[in-house]
Formats: sequence, structure tokens, C-alpha cells
Amino acid sequence: MSNQDNKKQAMALWRAIDSESLELLESACKKFFSQSCIWNGPAPIYMQHGASDIFENFWAPLKRAIPNLKHEFHMVFGGSSSGDQNGKIDGRNWVCGTGYLTGCAVESFLGIPPSPKMLLLRWGEFLRFENGMIVEGQFILDFIDWFDQINLSVLPSPRGKPFLYPHPTTCSGVLLSPQDNSETNKTLTLGRDFLFGALNKYNGKNLQSMGVQDFFHKKVKWYGPGGIGACLNLREFEDYHQKPWLVAFPDRKVQNLDSLFAEGNLLAASGVVAVRATQMGPYLGMPASGKSIEFSGLDFWLRSGNKFLENWVLVDMIDLFLQMGHDLFAK
Repeated sequence: MSNQDNKKQAMALWRAIDSESLELLESACKKFFSQSCIWNGPAPIYMQHGASDIFENFWAPLKRAIPNLKHEFHMVFGGSSSGDQNGKIDGRNWVCGTGYLTGCAVESFLGIPPSPKMLLLRWGEFLRFENGMIVEGQFILDFIDWFDQINLSVLPSPRGKPFLYPHPTTCSGVLLSPQDNSETNKTLTLGRDFLFGALNKYNGKNLQSMGVQDFFHKKVKWYGPGGIGACLNLREFEDYHQKPWLVAFPDRKVQNLDSLFAEGNLLAASGVVAVRATQMGPYLGMPASGKSIEFSGLDFWLRSGNKFLENWVLVDMIDLFLQMGHDLFAK
């Protein structure tokens, strides 16, 4: 099936999740997820196998807690992946989406208490298709942001601006029609050079060794996850995110990714183990642990010309802090 077909399938699944009927949602899960599908949910949900587990262990409890749950789509696009550092197109076809899940929690979910206020929960999902069925997926829900919205903060106030996760500023991010292949190739090439070239060249001493300024516009908007916040230019990105991150994880390296694909001016990357590092310094109020860390994350970029203008970032912060020795849900 084509990329267009896969996007239609993904949208149909997400619209079924938005319905008020758990029966319809269960039927949609069985229709779109293969029985051998491996779906990596956020901590503490983690890996689920097949449609029934995905429905029973994540979506059904979430929908019971937030019956009026709805997707707000900031970006939807897809493509063939090139997530290996050797540069080969692996032929695996993905669709990604991100935005807000909106609704009011009337019951608890994973111990998170109900709240009468309208929630805007950042979400991102990557779905891999084979013959019209989803065979692999990764989903992150920003629990830190959820905690902050209901005044149950578990981390220090972010250095960046909180609660900022907008639509792309210069174009529609929901790409339901085919895009220019030449633009797609430019975006993918820039992304590969950035991720596997620049980011992995850090010399442990100064930020300039990575050459991020060659890839990020000086007015780049970097929309980080709960706990980190948004940075509204390159200097803020360096001061609020990169410097503290590299103090804590100076040896971090981007790994072969589960997916890396582009469509038009948009780029996406996913990885359950996207980055490996050692926590050698303090991070967000937690002391150095000396522990080996595997980062689960999702990224979305908007290219303008020969640089990235915006970057939306989801990191499984619950999983990250568990690896550092801290259970944020217990707090």
C-alpha cells in the first residue's frame, strides 16, 4: 500500500479512538493492529503485544478516565525510513502524528487523579505499516506536562517556557496529499547529516564542536517536553537545554533509529533506544547516578531552506528518571 493509503489508515484509527464507544475502539484496534504487532507505549505501560493488549492495557483505561478524549492534530505525515547510520533506505513505511489529546479526566489513570479542567496532553505516535496493517508502533504521552497542568509537579520549574507545543508556524503539518519528492529528499538528507553527523561529533568540551548552528536557524523554535520547556531561539536552546543536558549526559550518542523519514519539509524520527548515555552529572534536580541510560524519544522538525526552523520533541521522561533511580509516579 502507498504512503497515502497508510496515512488514511492511521487517521481512521485515531478517529476511532476519538469516538465515545469502547466497542468501536476495540473493533478498530483489531482491524488496524496486527496480532503480532509490537507497540511501545510510555512508561509505565511499556511494550504491548497485539491489538488486545494495546486496547485493554492502554486505550480502554485511558478512555474510561477521559471519556471525551479527542485528538488534536498538529502534524500527520509519513514515508519510507532511513534510520540506519549506514544511510540505506530500509524500506519500512511509517506514519507519524502529534499534537494534543484533549478532554476532562473523570476517573484516575495510572494513579493520576481526575481533574475538572480541560487537559491538553502532548502526544506523539509512530506506526509502521505492512500490507495495510500496523506491525510496530511507538507512543509517548507527556505525563510530566499532565502533572503540571493539575498542579502535581514532580520536577523543578522548567528553564524553558512551559505548556508550549503549537502547530507549525509556516505551513500545515497535516499532509494528507502527496508532497514534492525533491523537497522530501532535501529534508531527509539534512536530517541524516544533523543526527548522525553533527550531534555525534560533540568533543565533550564545547557546543560548537557539534555545529548545531549549521542546522538550526538562529530563531529556531525548540518545543521541549514537560520538565524542560520550549526554547524560542538558538541561544535559549543552548542555554536552557543543551548545556544542562550535556553536563548530565556528556557521552550521549544517537543510535540507529527505529525510523527516520521525511515528507516535504517535515522530518520525523523515533527510537525506543534513540540515544545511549551515562548520567555523569546532575539533571533537573537529581544527582549524578553513574548509570547507563537509554533514551526513548520522538522528534519532528520543520525545514525552511537549508536549516530547521522548528523542532517538536517528546522524551519518555518517566522512563528516563526510572533509569536514573527515581520513580516520578511515586512522587
